[in-house]
Amino acid sequence: MTRSAKPKRLGFFTRLLDDAPPADRYRFAAEQIVRAEKAGLDSAWIAQHHFHEREGGLPSPFTFLGYVAAQTSRIRLGTGIVTLPLENAVRVAEDAAVLDLLCNGRFELGVGTGGNPSAFAAFGLDSAQRNEIFARNLDVVRAALVGKPLDGGDTLYPQRPQLDKRIWQATFSVAGGARAGKAGDGLLLSRTQPRAKEAPNATLAEIQNPIIDAYLAALPPGCEPRIMASRSVFVADDHREALRFADIGLRRALPQFLKGGHARPGETLEEMIAAFDTHVGGADEVIASLRSDATLERVTDLVFQVHSVDAPHPHVLRSIDLVAEKVAPALGWIRAAPDVALAG
Repeated sequence: MTRSAKPKRLGFFTRLLDDAPPADRYRFAAEQIVRAEKAGLDSAWIAQHHFHEREGGLPSPFTFLGYVAAQTSRIRLGTGIVTLPLENAVRVAEDAAVLDLLCNGRFELGVGTGGNPSAFAAFGLDSAQRNEIFARNLDVVRAALVGKPLDGGDTLYPQRPQLDKRIWQATFSVAGGARAGKAGDGLLLSRTQPRAKEAPNATLAEIQNPIIDAYLAALPPGCEPRIMASRSVFVADDHREALRFADIGLRRALPQFLKGGHARPGETLEEMIAAFDTHVGGADEVIASLRSDATLERVTDLVFQVHSVDAPHPHVLRSIDLVAEKVAPALGWIRAAPDVALAG
């Protein structure tokens, strides 16, 4: 399969991990998304996490995006992801439909199997069954959105059938890529992935290109590919300042990084940056670093996040500006006209 896509959209992503109390985390994230819109970015994405505030700070993505929608007018708003096995599928469809109406069709519904095993236990579920629960719930969400009768005969109100064409699936695996492609959904690729024991030094492109291959091979004829790659990107005006924040953030994130199945990196900052798949520095350095990632030649959407550097909020805002002003244009991104919202 040779079909590929040319990068054309730029997004900002946050897991709401600012070193601050919850109310400030939500305020900072909203301000970052507003800044992203002003900088001309095409989309903004947030993650859902239950309980574990060091992994993510937001259990209620629809509530938060409704708040952000009232402060924005053009930027597309997405979930990256809703942990679908932990949700009531009908409620996900209802919340998604209402949110999409309120933001005038700007919502993108990203879903995944995610979730910490202890979170499954808290919801009375077995994490070993997450894939089966995910598949079942996604079928219900899709049926509800397009207006099919649900068990008992009721249909969704408000119906929002166009959202069925704006579903994205997150995956770490080739099988997951094929699943998303077969459904005609978008493909969400992560900013980093654990390396297999037999290939500890594999690049992220070597891991993710086979997922893209499987996705494209399974995509129905005539269905346009939607491939998003999330990447860890932090840009500062001063190279030394960027590395100082990276040294603080990556070392702080290391315990969680190891808990996620990654191998322990070396002790130097350069080894930490490589292990975390992070693009950090001044604009020229980050441009060169991103150009070395072969995956990005095949995606339709590049979405950047400051994790796990997680610099203070004012520096995140500045990084958003620098990505939009200097980094993304050098990679071929063209800013949309201020009054034009991209179609989903």
